[in-house]
Amino acid sequence: MRGVDLKNAIWSVLAAGCLLFSGARASAEELPLWEVGAGVAGLSFPAYRGSDQSRQFLMPVPFFAYRGEFLKADRNGVRGQIFKTEHLDMTVSAALSPPAFSDDVQARAGMADLEATFEVGPQLNVNLWKSDNEQRHLRLLLPVRKAYTLERSPQDLGWVFHPKLNLDIRDAPGMEGWNLGLLAGPLFGDRRQHSHFYSVASSEAIAGRPAYAAPGGFAGMQYLVAVSRRFPRYWVGGFVRYDNLRGAAFENSPLVRDKNYWAAGFAVSWILGQSSRKVVVGD
Repeated sequence: MRGVDLKNAIWSVLAAGCLLFSGARASAEELPLWEVGAGVAGLSFPAYRGSDQSRQFLMPVPFFAYRGEFLKADRNGVRGQIFKTEHLDMTVSAALSPPAFSDDVQARAGMADLEATFEVGPQLNVNLWKSDNEQRHLRLLLPVRKAYTLERSPQDLGWVFHPKLNLDIRDAPGMEGWNLGLLAGPLFGDRRQHSHFYSVASSEAIAGRPAYAAPGGFAGMQYLVAVSRRFPRYWVGGFVRYDNLRGAAFENSPLVRDKNYWAAGFAVSWILGQSSRKVVVGD
């Protein structure tokens, strides 16, 4: 296997573990402090937001959950609790985006590869509403993250802001035992962030791909539906995501080939070990 292929495979396993374990949250319940396991996941997503080429993967994935007082890693992602009140809480959030290798993406032929990126920063969560039985929750999520390339000498890729409304539903009619999560919101990035994905240097310009300098600003809309269910010894989940780039600051980039696209994935994970200590997990 070529080095670049191995790097891509490793990233994909990590991304699947992060993306597919996102979903709706349950109401208060007792769960082990930590759990470990393994499973399999399938993913289909574009090479980058705006690409007209997609990739599909079927691969093994690790499963890890930790429900400490400050640090948490579970189906809602990896985060650190900074403070929490009845209506507000602040966490540290993180995100990954995939690499795109120019040999595999026609729009980027002859250009430098896009390295995988890592984002980290604070996230303010505003609790807008919850049902009397605490089975429905509506929140405004306000993450602001600093982005870097994932390589030996990381490059600073600027800032990302992704405000979104998040509706979590447990035991919806006809879906008893399942968690349903709905998210929707705009994305924003600064000039450095957008330039990484959408700028074309004069030395990279060819017929049909003119030079282009991507500005910062609005980066389109994103909508996501996720479902998950925990069984005694295994967990299943999946998501479908729709992106619309119309009106984005970089909409006229020659690297934007598709302004409307879908991404999806699923995972099944078996719990292989867990702590004897239980903790109360709530909102």
